[in-house]
This record gives sequence, C-alpha cells and structure tokens, in this order.
Amino acid sequence: MRPPRRSLPVLALLTLAVPILNAQATPAAPPADPYASTYRPRPSGPVLITHATILTAVGDRIEDGSVLLRDGKIAAVGRGFQAPADAAVVDARGKWVTPGLIDAHSHLGVYASPGVDANSDGNELTDPVTADVWALHSIWPQDPQLPLALAGGVTAQLILPGSGNLIGGRGVTIKTVPGRSAMDLRFPGAPWTLKMACGENPKRVYGERNRAPSTRMGNIALTREAWAKARDYMDKWDAYRKALEAGKDTSQPDRDIEMETLAGVLRGEILVENHCYRADEMLIMIDMAKEFGYKIAAFHHAVEAYKIADVLAANGICAALWADSWGFKMEAWDGIRENIALVDHARGGCAIVHSDSAEGIQRLNQEAAKAMAAGNRIGLKLRPEDAIRWVTVNPAKALGIDKMTGSLEEGKMADVVVWTGDPFSVYSRAEKVYVDGALLLDEKDPAHRWRTDFEVGPEVAP
Repeated sequence: MRPPRRSLPVLALLTLAVPILNAQATPAAPPADPYASTYRPRPSGPVLITHATILTAVGDRIEDGSVLLRDGKIAAVGRGFQAPADAAVVDARGKWVTPGLIDAHSHLGVYASPGVDANSDGNELTDPVTADVWALHSIWPQDPQLPLALAGGVTAQLILPGSGNLIGGRGVTIKTVPGRSAMDLRFPGAPWTLKMACGENPKRVYGERNRAPSTRMGNIALTREAWAKARDYMDKWDAYRKALEAGKDTSQPDRDIEMETLAGVLRGEILVENHCYRADEMLIMIDMAKEFGYKIAAFHHAVEAYKIADVLAANGICAALWADSWGFKMEAWDGIRENIALVDHARGGCAIVHSDSAEGIQRLNQEAAKAMAAGNRIGLKLRPEDAIRWVTVNPAKALGIDKMTGSLEEGKMADVVVWTGDPFSVYSRAEKVYVDGALLLDEKDPAHRWRTDFEVGPEVAP
C-alpha cells in the first residue's frame, strides 16, 4: 500500500529552485578538494548592533559598544560610529554580544535524531584503521538537532567520526545552517581533519571481537604501521610527480583512498584531532607525531590535560575538554573541574570547551561558565573575556579557521550572537544569531526560526 501523499515543506520547495551540478567522473589522480563546499551565505543588508556589552574574544570587553555587520563581514567594532543610512539598527541595551560559538567536537548529523540504529552513522567499526571514511558522507542535513545548536548560539562545529577506531576517518567543519546536502553546510576554506583515538575505546571494540588491538601497546603498534604505509604511499606519489615535472615517462601509482587521507596529514594539509584521555598516552601520541612528522591540532576529552598543560602549550596543541564530565570509565577517573582553567593558565595554553553531546552543544556558554567558576575557586581570577575564548577563537584555531571567524574583528565573517544578558549566566539566552551577517535566528520572530524538513513534514501530512 502506498503511503499518503503530503505537501512539501516550504523550505524544500524553495531549495528545489537551486540548480544541481552534473556529476563529474572521478579522476585517477587524487583531486585537490573532492566534495567541495557549496555553502553560500544568505542575503543580508547592513546591521548596526548598538549599546551592547561586547566580548570580542581578543581583548577587553567593550561597554556601550557597537558592532557593524556589512556584506557578510564585521565592518567595525567599538564606540562612536554611526549607522549607514540603509542599516537595520538593533538596540542591544542591557544585552551582550559575542562571536558565534564554535563546537570543536560534535557528532550532529552523523548520530542524528531520532536516535535509532538507522541514524547511527558515526563509527565504521569494521577495521581499526578507516582513514578512508569521511564524516561528511554520513551527515544528514535534516537532523533536527542542528537548529537546536543554532539556538544555543553555535554558528560552526566540527563533525567527527566516532572513537571506536584507532583512525576513524575524516572530520569536517560545518556552518550551522540549513542545506540540502552536507556540502551546503561545509565551512568554506576550512581544512579537513582526521579523527584518531587512543586508550580504551579501540582496544575494547576489537578486543571483544578477538581482534587486534586488544591492548594499549597494540593500539600504538597498529597506528604506527598505518603511518609507515602512508609515508611509503606519499613518497611514491612525490616521486611520480617529480618524474613528470622532469619530463620522464613513468607509471602513475595506484590510488588508495585510505592512504590519501593519511598522506594529506603528513603533508600538513589535514589537521589531526586526537581522542585521548590520559596524560601518559597523550605524551606517547606526541612522540608518534614527531616520529612520522605530523602535528596534532588538539587532544579531545583529555581529562588529564592539566597534568601536562606545559607540554601541550610548548607543542602548540589545544585541549578540547568538558567542564566537569569524569569518572565514567577508568581512563576518565582522574578528571578535575579545574582542568580547563589550568590548561588556559599555562603560558601559551589553548583551552577549548567542547560538547561531544547533542544536549551539551545547546549550552556551551554554560559549560564555559562552570569551568570559569572552577578556576576562580582556586584563585585564577578568570573573567568573561577569558572564558569566551574557550568557545570561540580557541576552537577556531584548532579547526584552522581562526583567520576567518572566532572573534569580532574587522574583516572576519559576521558570525555574531546577541545574548539577552551575560552569556555566562544560566538565565541568558541567544536572542539573535547571525551567520555571515544574515539573521538566522530571532527568538522573538517565528520567521527567523529554523526548522528542518524532518520536523515540518509530519505536521503538514494529512
């Protein structure tokens, strides 16, 4: 029996007007950027937000300040400038303005809601090394959790594979916006990332199947083996290209999708995001990175980061952390609430508050507030000006997008949140959210509330 017909949601009707590009044949040689971003900013006019308390994420707060958004960029921040004649003026008296929040560790879209097996697409648990899989290819843009993240002020997020494998595959940075495909969400110009994991997860998954790895030493051995193969693969392709440039007749090496990603890391084109809890294991992963010549952008979860905060800072590695999640397994046992503050306190430290949670992503500001309070209890004298970095410019740095977003500076993307009050108060909400200068959320205006087709569809069915 055929299901009853239903009318298409308005958003779907509008997006059907977008032209679809013809598929292109995959070339034999690795393409420069497969599955390129098709994101386009929404149309927007100039906006002047006035009389606000402003946290720029790169300096002291500005009281009774203004932010001018124009052509999708931050045009001015400060005091004493006038609105262009055609600008919409937002009186933010009594309100706070910040950059859009950035979640450095999200699984929205790959573990979509409803949380059923059919929507569980984050872990390819068929081999401990799956560098060939990409989170981009699992993202469901209709995940109803995405609008909830936007309502929490999150304008960008890194979507990662799960942590069941030693090398889980590529992650992708997205804008928290509506789209028909994952490429419509992909953050333009953001580098790809590689998800790695150490510790309990991979050894448990494969140990229970009587497969390697089943120990921590097995974890390291198999990961090193993968990097050794990647080095050989990269050398073959480098030799091939060098021979071509010299005009020599030479055979093209076979293409290997898994090795392409790993070679991209070795060339510095793909950032490593490493799930790792214990301090001793993070030190081993740093040594491995030095052995094979790649750099770790950030350790994720890292409940013992406070023990090696100086080492992380010296190596330019960020730590993406929870405010107070600990003790749920042995490697999480030594977590402390002061972890984020202590990582931040190290000279050159890069602390990040992340969610790893469809619920936590809706209140990253509150998680940062908890971490700030914990640091202040031990005398670190943290301010909102410090805590805002943990959910804006620091995650932007770990994702390689800090030159484009993450702070309120002239020329950067106009990813901006107007809060009803101090964003580190449990009573404050994101009232307005702008992405590239376009108003995507206004809690007072139903016309600016994003709802996915998945949510709207059942309501319009007869």
